[in-house]
Amino acid sequence: MIPGIRQAFNDRYTREAYAHFLEELQAQHPGAIEFRIAETPVFVPKALGVAILDTCEYIIDQILEPGFLDYTAASVPVYDRVPGDIGQPQILTFDFGICEDAAGQLSPQLIEMQGFPSLLGFQAMYPALLEKHFPIPEGFSNFFSGLDRQRYASLLQEVIVGDCAPEEVVLLEIQPERQKTRVDFLCTRNLLGIQPVCITQLKPEGRYLYYEHDGRRIRIRRIYNRVIFDELHAVRDRLGKIIDIRDGWDVTWVPHPDWFYRVSKYTLPFLRHPYIPETWFLDQVKALPGSMSDFVLKPLFSFAGQGVVIDLQPSDIEGVSDPAHWILQRKVRYADAILTPQDPAKVEIRIMYLWKQGETRPMAATNLARLSKGKMIGVRYNTDKEWVGGSVAYFES
Repeated sequence: MIPGIRQAFNDRYTREAYAHFLEELQAQHPGAIEFRIAETPVFVPKALGVAILDTCEYIIDQILEPGFLDYTAASVPVYDRVPGDIGQPQILTFDFGICEDAAGQLSPQLIEMQGFPSLLGFQAMYPALLEKHFPIPEGFSNFFSGLDRQRYASLLQEVIVGDCAPEEVVLLEIQPERQKTRVDFLCTRNLLGIQPVCITQLKPEGRYLYYEHDGRRIRIRRIYNRVIFDELHAVRDRLGKIIDIRDGWDVTWVPHPDWFYRVSKYTLPFLRHPYIPETWFLDQVKALPGSMSDFVLKPLFSFAGQGVVIDLQPSDIEGVSDPAHWILQRKVRYADAILTPQDPAKVEIRIMYLWKQGETRPMAATNLARLSKGKMIGVRYNTDKEWVGGSVAYFES
């Protein structure tokens, strides 16, 4: 996105360097990376970076408004409500597509957001190895808010582990060893000393939860939550007898499961900003404010792009039986922003915020990027192409 820097990187790139980088990356946790790693990082010019972060801060301002909890209460399904919310999401993520505005300039457009963790551990390890194999220009960083790798790790420790011993904190998932993001769980374990634990391994006693590790029974005081209820409901019958994590257990959630719903696609219709596409709840749309080709249809309670209808037809809307659980979003046009040796790539950047207890607002910490040459953005798509996949963005200071 910065022509001189992009051209210089492409000129120096070699398949050999990329192969050596992948070899060292894979060696950290052999067999654990199931998604494609892109050949290049993303270099973000200062003005575009400011626009992205300013939009994040606008959204955070809305989250901090006294009425936010009231108007997002309906986002949490009654059957998935969990006691024990401390009132702030310790982790927030914001996904931006890099698009072209009417003047042909690059601009961000918010695609989605979550009160839920992303690859916080992997993004601490991966860029460090990338920088060993590829040159990163002076004045660029993948971190924000004055953080570097060490300060980022310390902040992550404060937010996730807090004042507990690491063994009292678990990364909770559904069969973590089978998840495509399991490399992040292993990186988090290395970084923070906390164990990935399957929901089937939780043992109750009164209002307390325990797990076993190295032959010891350990009480859980904090749960770094990676369980998505939508996924849990789909596989519950195959898991055997498990405890119901929606009960009032004596634990601190990081973040609390309700925030997966409160800060999500559900929130988009309430936001009005130049870098946030207009969005409506489908049940409130009486007539389309434009042609079908101007919109995408998204289910509220899905993840990883599942169920999104890009090439919208009247039958797609007519076939929705529960329109209150869908949104209609004005379509954005991703820019061919990344020059590659073949076709140019599109890019989406995820900004990851951490909110330390006692602070008045969260802080931007780090990011990840995803490069694509197809209609769908994400590491599970167009894996048969090159210069696509998971990456990281370096922002100009």
